[in-house]
Amino acid sequence: MSTGTLLVATVGQAVIRSADDGKTWHRLGLGQDLEFDAITRSLSVAPSAPEVIYAGTDVGLCVSHDVGGKWTRVDSPFNGETVWKVAVDPQDPQRIFVGTGAPSRAVLWRTTDAGASWYRVPVEIPEFCDGVSKPRLLAFAYDPTDRQQVWFGLEEGGLFHSRDGGDTFTRIDDRLLWDYNSDIHNIVVLPNHGQKVIVVVCVNAVYRSLDEGATWTGIIGAEAFGLYYVRVLNAPQGSEDTLYLSISDGTPGTTSKVLVSRDAAQSWEVLPLSQQPNSCVWAIAFNPANPQQMLAGTKYGHLFTSENGGLGWQKQWREFSEIADVLWTPAVAQIKAGHKSVVTHK
Repeated sequence: MSTGTLLVATVGQAVIRSADDGKTWHRLGLGQDLEFDAITRSLSVAPSAPEVIYAGTDVGLCVSHDVGGKWTRVDSPFNGETVWKVAVDPQDPQRIFVGTGAPSRAVLWRTTDAGASWYRVPVEIPEFCDGVSKPRLLAFAYDPTDRQQVWFGLEEGGLFHSRDGGDTFTRIDDRLLWDYNSDIHNIVVLPNHGQKVIVVVCVNAVYRSLDEGATWTGIIGAEAFGLYYVRVLNAPQGSEDTLYLSISDGTPGTTSKVLVSRDAAQSWEVLPLSQQPNSCVWAIAFNPANPQQMLAGTKYGHLFTSENGGLGWQKQWREFSEIADVLWTPAVAQIKAGHKSVVTHK
C-alpha cells in the first residue's frame, strides 16, 4: 500500500506525481490554472491538511485541494509573478508566507486567512544584485518555539529576522563571518532540547547561532567537505536536533553529497547515495507522517528515495526535467491518467 503521494516540482513540466511509491508517474491534466508545462519552484503542505498542496509557480501561487490533481491560482497582488518560495505554517495552515523573485521583483507576502487577503511585508529588498541579476527569495523558516519569530533569506539579498510575526523584519547578514554572506539558500530553526539553534546555509558556508542571530559560528563548505557549493538544508517536522544538508561542486554541478547532522549542525556525516548524482541535490523533503521516508532531487532530474532516514537510498527509474522542489505528503491520491484525481486518506 502506498504511504502517500510523491510530488516533484519541475521547471517545464509543472508538478509530476506518484501515488504508488514511484512505480508510475503522472503529469497534470489539461484546462487548469497551472499548465502541465509550467515552471514550479516551491511546494508546501501543512501536516493538519495533507491533501492541500501549495505551489509557487510562474503564474503566481497555486493551490490544490486534492493532492495535486486539480490546481487553481490563488488570487493575489502577485498574480502573474514568479513565486520562488511558499511556506505554510506547520501550526496554522491559514498563515502562509510567499516570496517572489527573478524575473519578477523579489517581495515577501503574508496571508493569515489562507489567501483571502495579503500583506506586503515592508522590508527593503534590493532590485538587483551581483550574483544572479535579480534576487529570488529562496529561504523561509518558522521558529517552532516562538510563533512570533520568523526568518527569510534571498539569493542574493540578505538574511532577515522578525520578532513580530512578520509585520517587520531586520536585516542581519552583516553579522555572518565570511564573504558571500548575502547569498542565503536555506534556514532551519531547531528547538535542540531547550538550547535553540538557528542554522543558515549560504552559498559557501553553514552558520549556527545560539542567541537568535546576534552572533554566529560556522564552517566553510570547501574546507569541511571538499565541495564548495552548499545548497539544501532541511529538517523533518518536529525535529529537535536532526537536519540534512546537500553540497556540490557547483550549480548545476557534476556531483553532490547528502549529509546528516544529529547534533544541530555541530557535526556532519555523509550519507551513502546509491549512485553518484548527476548534478547538485536541489531539494530534500520528508513524509510528515514518517520522517524516515525521504526524497532528494537533483537539479538535472535524478530523484532518490529513502525509507530509513537516509541510511540507504534508491534512485527512481523515472528521471525528470529540472527539479526545483520535492514533497512527500501522507495523503494518497487515486491517480488515473487523463482523469481528475480523487483524494483518499490512508
